[in-house]
Amino acid sequence: MKRILHVGMGPLGVRIVQDLHEREVGHVVAAVDSSPALAGTSLAKLIPGVNPEMKIAGSLEHVDNWSQIDCVIVTTASDLVSCADTLRFLLKKGKPVVSTCEELVYPWLRHVALAEELDDLAVAHGGRLLGTGVNPGFLMDALPAFITCVSKSVRSVKVQRIQDASVRRIPFQQKIGAGLDDAAFNAKVRDGSLRHVGLGESLHFLSHYLGLTIERWDEDLAPVRADRDVVSGLGPIARGKIAGVRQVARGYHDERVVVHLEFIAAVGHQESFDRIVVEGEPPMDVIIPGGVHGDVATSSIVINSIPRIMEAKPGLHTMATIAPPFFQRRAL
Repeated sequence: MKRILHVGMGPLGVRIVQDLHEREVGHVVAAVDSSPALAGTSLAKLIPGVNPEMKIAGSLEHVDNWSQIDCVIVTTASDLVSCADTLRFLLKKGKPVVSTCEELVYPWLRHVALAEELDDLAVAHGGRLLGTGVNPGFLMDALPAFITCVSKSVRSVKVQRIQDASVRRIPFQQKIGAGLDDAAFNAKVRDGSLRHVGLGESLHFLSHYLGLTIERWDEDLAPVRADRDVVSGLGPIARGKIAGVRQVARGYHDERVVVHLEFIAAVGHQESFDRIVVEGEPPMDVIIPGGVHGDVATSSIVINSIPRIMEAKPGLHTMATIAPPFFQRRAL
């Protein structure tokens, strides 16, 4: 059973550690969170059943059992710059790292120099680094790429992820603007704090690995309004008020859309599905009715990717450069 250091004990981090414990596929031997409310407290207060003697460290500098750590999971931030110091520290320790940092899924879009630095650090110290998740990381990038293994040709790809956010964790509902008024929504759009992080990364992942040359790309974002009174984890949302977000990214070649990604997440949305349409030979139209539950899937893909990143060669990886992960029934 692999020994895991987990960094970031927010709602997603707690879920991943719970799943590791319940599935008996990994053993958390250290945990880190910089929050003053968590640092120094027992991990068992968050996750009953784990070792009650284990304390949550306030920083990586306070971890003292590096020889016992086989792999690290990082669930701290969406933007790569915010995660960079943590990743540098871990790579210098020569550790395999799986992170849910959305921009790390395809970091060459916005952070070319930083991506090269992290790759160099990993190679120099024997570390490995992977950014993954359900979206980005799988449903709107890796999965569409994987299903083209049966394709003779691919002319374009369209992916839709439409979901009712009522079943998602509260931080996710906050991230999509549920319950905000128009002024607050627009202000958060302007400062970049309200958006589905990673849609551009997914688009460029597909462009790169499928050879769909993009000459330009654009992205737009608009509120989704409740069509009836609904209840969210943040409180009631009246009919007509903002319940979530619709975000679309398009990649163009010769003024033709060759990659089209549509993401809708709204509390109370009455239709949920994931859909991939490949224009090519053969044409494909793949639908997952009801869609994939984001929190369950994010935790699972992180855990199931641990063996794949550990066996990969040192360096910065994507979901296209490791062996495909799959469900792990036995201990990692």
